[in-house]
Amino acid sequence: MTGDTGTDTTISVRARVPVRGLDLSVTAPAGSVLALLGPNGAGKSTLVHVVAGLVRPDDGTVRVGTRTLTDTASRVHVPPHRRGVALLAQDPLLFPHLTVRENVAFAPRVRHDRRRARAIADDWLARVEAHDLADRLPRQLSGGQAQRVALARALAADPDVLLLDEPFAAMDADATPALRRLVRDVVSGSRCTTMVVTHDRVDALSLADDVVVLDGGRVVEEGPVADVLATPRSSFAAALAGTTVIHGVFGDGDTLRAEGDTVVHGNAIDHPGSGRPGIASIAPTTVSVFAVRPVGSPRNVIPARIEEVDAVGSGVRVTARAAPGVLAADITSAAATELDLRPGSEVFLVVKATEVRLYPTRR
Repeated sequence: MTGDTGTDTTISVRARVPVRGLDLSVTAPAGSVLALLGPNGAGKSTLVHVVAGLVRPDDGTVRVGTRTLTDTASRVHVPPHRRGVALLAQDPLLFPHLTVRENVAFAPRVRHDRRRARAIADDWLARVEAHDLADRLPRQLSGGQAQRVALARALAADPDVLLLDEPFAAMDADATPALRRLVRDVVSGSRCTTMVVTHDRVDALSLADDVVVLDGGRVVEEGPVADVLATPRSSFAAALAGTTVIHGVFGDGDTLRAEGDTVVHGNAIDHPGSGRPGIASIAPTTVSVFAVRPVGSPRNVIPARIEEVDAVGSGVRVTARAAPGVLAADITSAAATELDLRPGSEVFLVVKATEVRLYPTRR
């Protein structure tokens, strides 16, 4: 697993794996961190396994810079250990019979003598703040310590590409922030290009430059992290960003016609023309809940049935099902008590048109 300083590490993937429902194209610029988001079964892990060479696509290519790692048309498939790709998953998978230092020195020993490999291992252990663990065996480590060592071992191999498949998922909540900061600092100081699979918006915001949202094995949204989370156009990204998305088609003016002939009024961003697909993005903090239909100025009044009422911070998150889909509203605990909200209650969700953003989509 080798990489040459100064080489182009841009990742370009085009892959179709019908048995896993994967059919997509993804690019990560050299030296960048790309977050892969999406619901369970969306194809995130399959994508990184294609890059790692653990899954062969039925049709497609994988390139890192000018190197072709997979090309089904030419029957090229570079084996995993020769790709210059390091994969770090939830399970650190450290060699149980080797010490921490020996684990990290394992890949450098292929290219260097024992003294040089040991020096490289010690350097990476220092970078991940685990040098004092060098002489321990894996069974003597905590989960957080083991992940630090696994990260050092991955980067000690000098990879062109680092793949992180939910590396924090199995860790204690208290240990996650420190390791996240560590990963950010270490990755930003390396030359490799990184893909990180996550369900956590904090991971995306704190680690990644760009984000790709997958659903059903396809790319449904992509772009800079801040842009995608600020103006989400997929249900998963909206949930991650804390907003609600309603799908429909644009009408005349700033309107979107959704399921159940619900007309949503809002502010159109780049109106694509009447009849074209689009979404309405609504923040739960802008939604009010009424027991009876209000009269007056609000443009959007949507009948709904409450599904869940949960405490969120000092307030209450109300999740309700309406004709156009599931919507959320964040209200005060006092308001929830006064309305006597509970699952099954019939309510009206109200949001001003000025608080709704309408965006075109590719659907």
